[in-house]
Amino acid sequence: MSMSRLSRPALLLLAAAAALLAGCASQRPAALPAPVVAAPPGGPTTTAPAAPSATEPAPWLRPRARWVPVDWPALPGWQADRAAELWPALRAGCQRPPPAWAGVCARVNAFQPPDDGFAREFLQRELQPWRVESHAGEAQGLATGYFEPLVAASRKPSAQFKVPLYRAPADLASRRPYWTRQQLDTVPAARAALAGQEIAWVASALDVLVLQIQGSGRLRFAEGDNSPGARATQVRLAFAGHNDQPYRSVGRWLIDQGELKPEGANWPAIRAWGERASPARLNEMLWSNPRVVFFREEPLPEASPAGPVPGPRGAQGVPLTAGRSVAVDPQAVPYGTPLWLDTTEPLATTPLQRLVMAQDTGGAIVGAVRIDLFWGAGEQAEQQAGRMKQPLRVWALWPRGLMPPG
Repeated sequence: MSMSRLSRPALLLLAAAAALLAGCASQRPAALPAPVVAAPPGGPTTTAPAAPSATEPAPWLRPRARWVPVDWPALPGWQADRAAELWPALRAGCQRPPPAWAGVCARVNAFQPPDDGFAREFLQRELQPWRVESHAGEAQGLATGYFEPLVAASRKPSAQFKVPLYRAPADLASRRPYWTRQQLDTVPAARAALAGQEIAWVASALDVLVLQIQGSGRLRFAEGDNSPGARATQVRLAFAGHNDQPYRSVGRWLIDQGELKPEGANWPAIRAWGERASPARLNEMLWSNPRVVFFREEPLPEASPAGPVPGPRGAQGVPLTAGRSVAVDPQAVPYGTPLWLDTTEPLATTPLQRLVMAQDTGGAIVGAVRIDLFWGAGEQAEQQAGRMKQPLRVWALWPRGLMPPG
């Protein structure tokens, strides 16, 4: 049914019905929930216009980005994405929305789009697209990927599981910056600060490194004494702080050492190099990154009939959604902002154009056109994330008529 053929009272009734039928996601709404704008006190309530005003908003400056308004046709591949798949991530973001999003989130939570076209139409009515670029006008950037590692572990040290994972030490807040990675491995006072903070032990320092680079992960324990055939259980490691040291890429160190080519410095290649390196060379690589991440243990939620186990919580404070959540520089893009990505698949030229939510950040994610795509958990996610280093363009979607916060 065309929205242009509905009267104002009908639109308002549809908006109210959408809120009442929030639990009836299997039924297709008769029309989009209508944006409702409150008039000044004493005045009537009116419906917002479906089309943007004739006056286009001016470019907007963030500390590390400039947003330039565009029309929807400027988003390459916009009509081809499975837009309805954004809803779990969008609803997660609406648990802790930016202030400007209160009205939009109320309508997002009021219905489940029955198909991609309906979801796209809703977003186009509600939101204004903005091209994200640097202050100098550079609109090309970089897309990388991250994932939730799954690592075998033990509650007790052994010949197989000998490398500890640590909780945040008691004196972390009182010493800034904290000990470097090398100092924590070699200085007696630094090592003493970590005594008793072990969460678990893993087989390799490379397992620790990947958990720290990704910022979270899962540990798989065998019940009892880790004997063959014992039933495995899983827990989640969540980010609990770091040592306030700068993040340095071990991939860049390997390139500078002539050990890897720039085009081949991905996580599978880094792990393979580390597994064949001597202990001294492995330590050189590890110590080239002084940053250390500390963790806390959390129970792993169970998968629901509607989907897999939710991802770890990102910097926005909401669970990440595989393939639809990204890490951003919050000085360029506020958490809770939907984004349109134009990039390519890892190690390929196949377009990767999709809606995602800005819900996390990371030490290496700095700048205007810079994202880290969360691929989920498991071997396939590790392969995709580890090989992703692609050119990128980004558009931010923001409620119509409202300027993002400065």
